[in-house]
Amino acid sequence: MTDREDAPASTTICVTRHGETDWNITGVLQGWIDVPLNDNGRKQAFEMADAFKDAGFSQVWTSPLSRASETARIVAEVLKLPFPVHSEGLKERNFGRVQGMTKQDLSVLHPGLHADIMRRDPACHFDAGESPDQFADRIVAALHEIARRHPGERVLAMTHGWVMDVITRHVRQLPRTLVLDMKRKNGESLWLAVTEGSVCSVCDTGDGMQAPSGSGDGV
Repeated sequence: MTDREDAPASTTICVTRHGETDWNITGVLQGWIDVPLNDNGRKQAFEMADAFKDAGFSQVWTSPLSRASETARIVAEVLKLPFPVHSEGLKERNFGRVQGMTKQDLSVLHPGLHADIMRRDPACHFDAGESPDQFADRIVAALHEIARRHPGERVLAMTHGWVMDVITRHVRQLPRTLVLDMKRKNGESLWLAVTEGSVCSVCDTGDGMQAPSGSGDGV
């Protein structure tokens, strides 16, 4: 048997940002607070399902936060896939004590932190929240868990904006604390090839399977 035949099968994971919430529109820091989709977010979820109808997914994984899990459930139901698997590793970053605060209030009470958040600076310090390494480590671990459980398959992973920033830096081999000149919209996708010890980008923005543009605001 050749080394190529011995190599573990690559898992294709389509990492996608959840549908829109009211807090995305009003600029409230969501983090681990459980905020539901709004009507437009549910419409986006059905549009994602239509865009992914020929993607060949065998399973959907999702953050347990309802804005992601409801998006995942709608897509799974439309595509007649099993009920989504919930993964704590796919949750948004824990923003600690400032979760639930509007960005307008944050700009008055904590102007320096507000400026960092608006830049989506991963080096932000959040009291009672997650550090950049804690956040990134659990996300990478979640991707490898999906790959271990679905070798050679195609899986949809529904998650959050700051999570996708971490993955983008990881696949581009960029420093974990680098500020990216981009912000993922609701429904935007990043396709990955994941094997043991390796996470590579296959195609950004879903290889044409991106849902129509949604709000890029909020987290």
